[in-house]
Amino acid sequence: DIMPSVFVFPEESQSSYVQVKAKLKHPLNNFTVCLRSFTDLKRPHSLFSYTTKHQSNEILLLKSSPGQYKFYIGGKFLLFTVPRSLGESEHVCASWESPTGIVSFWFNGKPWPRKRLQRGYKVGVPASVLLGQKQGSFGGGFDVQQSFVGEISSVYMWDMGISTSGVRMAMYDQPDEAPVFGWRNFPYRIVGQVYLK
Repeated sequence: DIMPSVFVFPEESQSSYVQVKAKLKHPLNNFTVCLRSFTDLKRPHSLFSYTTKHQSNEILLLKSSPGQYKFYIGGKFLLFTVPRSLGESEHVCASWESPTGIVSFWFNGKPWPRKRLQRGYKVGVPASVLLGQKQGSFGGGFDVQQSFVGEISSVYMWDMGISTSGVRMAMYDQPDEAPVFGWRNFPYRIVGQVYLK
């Protein structure tokens, strides 16, 4: 339980990240990822990167510019445009289901219009899951120009979809469904210059 701490990424880096040490045993037919970030970066930066040996962008949550998030599954992505926030943290959740390909996206607890991506796909295992770097290869291949600078907290992943009320519970670190991993039971390893504060 690392409540109410945050991971601080104090500077651009090609070698600093947080490794999530959860072991997913089965391919995912649906999932949800939520996290909170706080940054003043204007360039693209990776928040959550889930990579397999066969696909570097198996799941990727990337903020491409102020007011835009890219959400990747199996190397393909959708774009979500959100309000630009000044001097505030942003909470985002993205959920996907394989049978329909429907993607749900929430920004600060509010649902955005649903879209479709990679219907019938399966998200593979085993995976390398990192915060703060975009993986170009399994556990590596980092680009300093996509590294995260700022603070990340309240990271959760479920192997199912969750509701808008579930998203709002996760925003306040009170998830109503047990996650695969989450902020109250977070298996992690820090590599390089990242600090738990």
